Amino acid sequence: MRSLLWMMCLGWLLVGLGAPARAQPQSCEDLWFARNEIYKAQGYCFRTRRGIAAFGNAGCVYDEVGDVPLSAAQRREIAAIQREERARGCPR
Repeated sequence: MRSLLWMMCLGWLLVGLGAPARAQPQSCEDLWFARNEIYKAQGYCFRTRRGIAAFGNAGCVYDEVGDVPLSAAQRREIAAIQREERARGCPR
C-alpha cells in the first residue's frame, strides 16, 4: 500500500499535475525509500545496512546499480527523485 501511495505522489511530482504540497513525499526518508523501491523491484542487491534492513536481498540479482535493467520511465523517475533529494539537501 505504501509503495502505491508513493508512486501516485511521485507521479504528480513528475508530471506537474498541480497536486497539493502535502501529497508529495514529505521527507528525505520518503524520497530515499521511493527511489530504492524501484531498484529493489528490478533485482538490485543492497550493500548498506539501511538498504538491506528496508528491502532485504532475497531474490536480488544485480550487485551494481548500473547493471539494473530500468525502463526509460523508471530512469526519469529516479532522476526526478534524485533532483528533489539534492534540492532538499538530503544526505547521500
